[in-house]
Amino acid sequence: MKLLTFKGGVHPSHNKEATEHLPLEKANSPKVVYISMSQHIGAPCSPLVKVGDEVKVGQRIGEPQGFVSSPVHSSVSGKVKAIKMMTSPGGQMTQCVVIENDFTDEIFEEIKPYGKFEDLSSSAILEIVKNSGLVGMGGATFPTAVKLSPPKEKPIDTIILNGAECEPYLTADHRLMLETPEDVVEGLLAIMKALNVTKGYIGIEDNKPDCIKAVSKAAEGKAGVEVVGLRTKYPQGAEKQLIYACTKREVPSGGLPMDVGVVVNNVATAAQLAKTIRTGMPLIDRICTVTGSAVKNPKNLLIKIGTLYNEIIEECGGFSTPPYKVISGGPMMGISQFTLEVPSNKGSSGILCVTEDEVKPKETQNCMRCAKCVNICPAGLQPLFISAYSLNDDYEKAASYRALDCIECGSCSFICPSGRPLLQSIRVAKKEILAKRRKESK
Repeated sequence: MKLLTFKGGVHPSHNKEATEHLPLEKANSPKVVYISMSQHIGAPCSPLVKVGDEVKVGQRIGEPQGFVSSPVHSSVSGKVKAIKMMTSPGGQMTQCVVIENDFTDEIFEEIKPYGKFEDLSSSAILEIVKNSGLVGMGGATFPTAVKLSPPKEKPIDTIILNGAECEPYLTADHRLMLETPEDVVEGLLAIMKALNVTKGYIGIEDNKPDCIKAVSKAAEGKAGVEVVGLRTKYPQGAEKQLIYACTKREVPSGGLPMDVGVVVNNVATAAQLAKTIRTGMPLIDRICTVTGSAVKNPKNLLIKIGTLYNEIIEECGGFSTPPYKVISGGPMMGISQFTLEVPSNKGSSGILCVTEDEVKPKETQNCMRCAKCVNICPAGLQPLFISAYSLNDDYEKAASYRALDCIECGSCSFICPSGRPLLQSIRVAKKEILAKRRKESK
C-alpha cells in the first residue's frame, strides 16, 4: 500500500504502547452526571428541563439556539438536581444540567431504530444527524449537521474519514476501528448517501496496521470506499493536511474543505452515526483513553457523557504518583486542567496524566532564527513572526502573516530549541484578531 502524506510536520514519540492493545471497557455508570449545554463549537443550548424533572436515557435536555449548534441529551435516567455553571475541559464556564442517576437505565420512549441507512433518503439521514446531537468526535466538536449542509454553490464530491489519530498517547480511535470496523464503514456510506457522494476515503496511519487490515476487510465490496495508508507524522489528522494527502487538493488560505469539494469527519463520528441509525440512540457516550505514567491502570473506557474527570481517573485506579499535569486530549493540542471537577463531553477523547519527566518544559530563551518552525509548519506559516508580533500586542501585523490560518497543532512549539511560547502566543493573536473583527462587524 502506497503511503500518503503532506508537507511539513513533526515526529513526536507515539507513547501509545500503554493502551493500544487494551480492549474497550465499559466504565461504571456515575451516581451523578453533569451535562454541559455547550458540547460543540457554536451557540450553547438552552435547557429544556428544570430542577425536579425526571429524565430518561436519550431524552433531549438541551435545545440548539443557532444554526451552528447541536442538541444535548441525557446519558442516564434520573432526576434533575440542579442547573449550574461549571468549568469545562476547555477552561470556559459552561451551564450544566446536573442529573442524579437512578440506575434504572430507562430509555426515553421516542428512541426507536431508524432501520437500514440504505432504505433512508438523504434528507432523512441529515435529519437523524441533526436530532442525534452528532459532532466531530476527534475533539473539534463541530456540529456534523452543519458540515453535511454545504451551500449549493459548494458541491461536494469526496468524503474523507480521519482515522489517523496522530496525537501521541491517544488510542480511542485505534480501538474503535479495531473492534467495530463495520460501524466505521457503514457510517461513511451513510454520510456519502446524505451528500449524494460516490467517493469516500478512510485514512489510517501506518503505525496501525491492524486497523488498516480490519477496516479494509469491512470495506470489501463497498462501492466507492477506499482505505488509504498514511505515513505516520503529526499532524496527519488535521483536515487540510488529510485532504492534501488523500486528494492532493489544497484548501486556500481562509478557506474550508468544502471549497475544494471535500467533507472530513472523524471515524468515531461516522461510527456513532451508524450506531444511531441502528438503535435510535443519540450521542450519549464515547470512548476515552486514560493514560500517562501518572495513572495507575491506563485504559480505553466507554464513558457516559457528563462523568467528571476525577471519577474517570478513579476508574483506572487513580494516580500512581502525583501528576505534573492532567491534560484533556493529547499532549500536542490538549488543554491542561486546573481542576478535575470538570464534566466529560462529546469531545473528551483522552485524559492524559503525566509526570514532569514526560512533559518537562524547555527553558525559554531568545529566538535564534533557526527557522525550524517555518520548515515544519504544515500550514506553510512563519510562526516565529506571528508569535513575536502577538507578544508585542501588534495583532494587525500578526494577521498580515496569516495568523488565522494556524491550525494550532503545536508543531512549532514542539520543534523550537529555544522553548518559545509559539502556539500559546499565536492562539492569543487569533482570539484578538477575531474579537476585533466581530466588534467591527457590529
